[in-house]
Amino acid sequence: MLSILKFVLRVSGCIVLAIAIVAGVSDASSSIAQSQFVLAPFGQVWFELSPETLNTSQAVVQRYVHPTLWDPVIQTLLTWPAWVVLAPLGILLLWGGASGRKQTILFT
Repeated sequence: MLSILKFVLRVSGCIVLAIAIVAGVSDASSSIAQSQFVLAPFGQVWFELSPETLNTSQAVVQRYVHPTLWDPVIQTLLTWPAWVVLAPLGILLLWGGASGRKQTILFT
């Protein structure tokens, strides 16, 4: 059972990290095209992709977790660039799904 959870964490981490890379490349290409530094905020990207889930997650966090978690913490994260939020999350998921055994690499 634990190996399945680690597999899901690794796959999720790869997907989130891939999305972070795409967001970073998108910001870079937009910056080049507009000849100025452009960073798309995570909240704007999330709202453009799925406004319903953004509103639902706000209601769930405020009602079932804690109201002050949404206002200072998550709202701050929503103003950061998407790749800045997603890259560490992907790395944490990959780290959480890493196998605990050490692998020995022999060079011949």
